[in-house]
Amino acid sequence: MSKLKYNREKLNLTQEELAAKSGVSVRTIQRIEAGTEPKGYTLKTLAEALNVNTDALTNITVTTPTVEPSVNYLLLKLINLSSILGVAFPPINIVLPLCIMFLKKEFSPMAKQLVSVQILWTILAVIVFMLSAFMKNWFALGNKFTLIVMVLLVLSNIAIILTNAMAIDKKKALSIKLNFNFF
Repeated sequence: MSKLKYNREKLNLTQEELAAKSGVSVRTIQRIEAGTEPKGYTLKTLAEALNVNTDALTNITVTTPTVEPSVNYLLLKLINLSSILGVAFPPINIVLPLCIMFLKKEFSPMAKQLVSVQILWTILAVIVFMLSAFMKNWFALGNKFTLIVMVLLVLSNIAIILTNAMAIDKKKALSIKLNFNFF
């Protein structure tokens, strides 16, 4: 709504009444309320007629209802669940969702978050796996320690993927997300 219209309606004036009171034509008032910014004599005259400061009529803002783009939650679930196919081979858990994103041209913030979570998980998994290889001699389990760490890493990734899949279904949002994106 324009500031002129707001101030006019606040005084319960019609456009015709404001035109008679100010000496400005109805058509000019209509143009200003449609988005043209009043200037000079017209601005001063309308401000006096409405008993407001000229600043109260400038910087016209017209609010229009925003239409949010429709979100394809089924496609987001597909992007998320495609990571399961690569939990045993970490690069695949990133490549498959990325391929689906680019093929379907789904670049929504939620899709980027899903892939970013997998990228971060993969980086951390590689670090933990490498550390476990060096630390296997510290524990009595020996080589079994590395295998146990691998299994726990795979299970943690499956848990992340399934948790986000359920959250997309129920809340139309992600449960596990980052405060940043990798791309």
